[in-house]
Amino acid sequence: MTVSPIAREFADRLLAIEAVSLSPDAPFTWASGLHSPIYCDNRVTLSDPQTRDLIAEGLASLVRTNFDDIDVVAGTATAGIAHAALAADRLGAPMAYVRSAPKDHGRGNQIEGRIPAQSKVIMVEDLISTGGSVLKAAQAVEREGATVVGVLALFSYELEKGHRAFEEAGLPLYTLSNYPTLIEVAAESGRITPEQQATLATWSSDPQAWSDSH
Repeated sequence: MTVSPIAREFADRLLAIEAVSLSPDAPFTWASGLHSPIYCDNRVTLSDPQTRDLIAEGLASLVRTNFDDIDVVAGTATAGIAHAALAADRLGAPMAYVRSAPKDHGRGNQIEGRIPAQSKVIMVEDLISTGGSVLKAAQAVEREGATVVGVLALFSYELEKGHRAFEEAGLPLYTLSNYPTLIEVAAESGRITPEQQATLATWSSDPQAWSDSH
């Protein structure tokens, strides 16, 4: 995974607008039942113009820096749609989005918008944990005859399972920021104590073990 040059700035924005919350002493409970010291809601970024602008330029910059050319920017439904639209607008590129499954009515589309066969596609997701959702969406795109050349995301938890999934898929992942950068920025800005930073640093290496002990 490659992180953008704005990683620290974006991490600070996520904390400032409370799109990301850190609570090592009173962990959050995810839908899976896992206890976690972090809760991330990147939808909040859409309500803040400054952060939204940072996302648009940041994602576009990742494309310009790392890819010779792309034909379509495709977001994952629903969280990646708005961010894909922001990036596509900055790039002057076509945009589409991919549902988690085909619709059960109408034309039964899984892909909304046009992704022509043989086109080069960049996928956009808001948050990477295991990578399962966006990689499944990428497979749907490739079944249509297009080629997914990479994945962009706003933030990654930096979990080992996610790293392995992208390596196995043979897809590069580029993010605006990530968990280690976020807790570093949080500590430097006084949002968490050194003791809390140490606790937070142990989470991403083994979330299940951390959860079981909290």
